[in-house]
Amino acid sequence: MTLSLTPLRHRLIRSMGIARSLIIYWRPGRQRSLRRLYADFVGPGDLAFDVGAHLGDRTAAFQALGARVVALEPQPGLYCCLVRLVGGRAGVTLRPWAAGATPGEAELAVSDATPTVSTLAHEWRATIGGRNPGFRDVRWEGRQRVTVTTLDALIAEHGTPRFCKIDVEGFEAEVLAGLSHPLEGVSVEFVAGALEVAQQCVTCLTELGDYRFNVIEGERRAFRWPAWRAASATLEWLERGADGLASGDLYARLAAPNPLPSESTTRESTP
Repeated sequence: MTLSLTPLRHRLIRSMGIARSLIIYWRPGRQRSLRRLYADFVGPGDLAFDVGAHLGDRTAAFQALGARVVALEPQPGLYCCLVRLVGGRAGVTLRPWAAGATPGEAELAVSDATPTVSTLAHEWRATIGGRNPGFRDVRWEGRQRVTVTTLDALIAEHGTPRFCKIDVEGFEAEVLAGLSHPLEGVSVEFVAGALEVAQQCVTCLTELGDYRFNVIEGERRAFRWPAWRAASATLEWLERGADGLASGDLYARLAAPNPLPSESTTRESTP
């Protein structure tokens, strides 16, 4: 009897984890504020990459702005939900893959209760619980072999995106290592206790082009800094502890005559 209950328990935990993500990422009004945020990065006819698409809230926002979207999500359960939520939308291409420095296969550590933190970054996984209290109770019970592609390979197949969102739990620098030329706009997740990953991302990007950077705290949809900062200032900010933020997204855009975001994205937006 115990053996028969174990798979059921895991399915229940996975279902609860996905339900939690649905509540967080698909709550009413969120799509409107995401579209306001990303309107400065993509528009009709543009291409966007969503690496670590999860349940596709960003994919949906990109597509609603008129962009074509290539979205990657390697977790089978999440990928099935992703197909149901956004797979039928015009211009959306979904792939059950991860991205990294080189193509091939890799082992994905899966958290059933919190699928958002499933990861290919095994050293990050081994240390983050002791460095970030928010991860102290996270468990990665499962292992899955997943297909890994690169940003360069995606570009060869689909074209160069105007914007690429990367949210892969400590593996962001590895994803950027698979890119050999600059993109107009990029975002990468950062978390307290592993800010060296974000520092590596800044370094990777500045080796490709002249970028300016800005930050969004947690799941907010407004930039923290009124003016975009150079790489040196951004690295200093990360070195000082990123203002104590628990997590967020670091945005990069190639330097332009007027790199400031529009007024709508510098104010705090709701919900």
